[in-house]
Amino acid sequence: MKIVHVITTMDPDKGGPQAVVMRLAAAQADLGHSVHVVSQVDSNVAARMVALGRFIPGFEQIRWHLLPPPGRVEAILCRRARPLMAHVFADADQLHLHGVWEPILASAASIARRIGLPYCVCPAGMLDTWSLAQKPWKKKLALALGCRKMLDNAAFIHALNRDEVELMQPVGLHAPAEIIPNGVFVEEFEQLPPPDPFLDLIARPPGRRYVLFLSRLHYKKGLDLLAHAFRQVAEECPDVDLVVAGPDGGAEDDFRTLVRRFGLEKRVLMVGPLYGETKLQALVAAACFCLPSRQEGFSIAITEALACGTPVVITHACHFPEVAAAGAGAVVTLEPADIAGGMIGILRNRGMAETMGRNGRRLVFENYTWPRIARLTTGLYEAYSQADPHAAA
Repeated sequence: MKIVHVITTMDPDKGGPQAVVMRLAAAQADLGHSVHVVSQVDSNVAARMVALGRFIPGFEQIRWHLLPPPGRVEAILCRRARPLMAHVFADADQLHLHGVWEPILASAASIARRIGLPYCVCPAGMLDTWSLAQKPWKKKLALALGCRKMLDNAAFIHALNRDEVELMQPVGLHAPAEIIPNGVFVEEFEQLPPPDPFLDLIARPPGRRYVLFLSRLHYKKGLDLLAHAFRQVAEECPDVDLVVAGPDGGAEDDFRTLVRRFGLEKRVLMVGPLYGETKLQALVAAACFCLPSRQEGFSIAITEALACGTPVVITHACHFPEVAAAGAGAVVTLEPADIAGGMIGILRNRGMAETMGRNGRRLVFENYTWPRIARLTTGLYEAYSQADPHAAA
């Protein structure tokens, strides 16, 4: 089967969908499929992508079709992208679109409909009620100008969890939804790296522990909530610091302001984005991982923390209730006091934290692995292709 994925950018600083495409495509290629990815990146991003791909099984089998980053006109009209996509799609069996709002995705869907190529769309949480409430007029306009047609004519919508299916209901999409989660490659996490190199890098005094936040520094990730919560943690757990890792997504300055206001400058360390082995070292060394998001699709960071055996504190808005059910961490409300309570409970009970860590690894390795997910996606491609009267013969 020839499978084509389209995503606007593969920049790892842009969040989870980029990491998902790299791994899902690699896992599908490892099953013997011909897997292609169309995206828009500059040479620096392409080099970083290849460097990170060295750790992903099957990555070298992906066939890449990379366009330069678009200017304003190209971003809207896709004059260079359309001929390339038409060429790549010509003999494909399935198209998988990642995202909603970018014109290149609507253009890809238009080409697919014209040639009878079945496609699915992964909104990655972009169509839930919280996301649609952000800049709503722009999203209503985008839906009217082609995004709704793209969505309604999809063979199916790739939802990341049950909650996302429910939260998309107000949009009134015609296409059915299928749940396909994110995951990990067991090979990346079976032999965990020693934490010492990262501990040396951050140079914390001996005997100190830390809570790790690892994600884009964006308002939806709840950094402001984390600052308020950690204020309480710092008072009750004097040996615990907070390490914040990730590229700035617009919330860094406000977070730093709160840290200064609360007098936590010596207890909070900002380390920028972490990738590859260094990221795993940071996860392994953490006493607890915390992601107090206001909205998530299916967080790669949470899944990787669990795979590293690190207990997690997440919010209900992360849509990962299996964490609590498996005893792998705490699932809390968006109230800072609840977030703090989740962290303090783990930090004060090391035996419970170790048990949570074991439960988290088991949860991920038994349910959320990329080979399993790749088989699920290809099975759905085949089922919907056979059922779709518009599919190519």
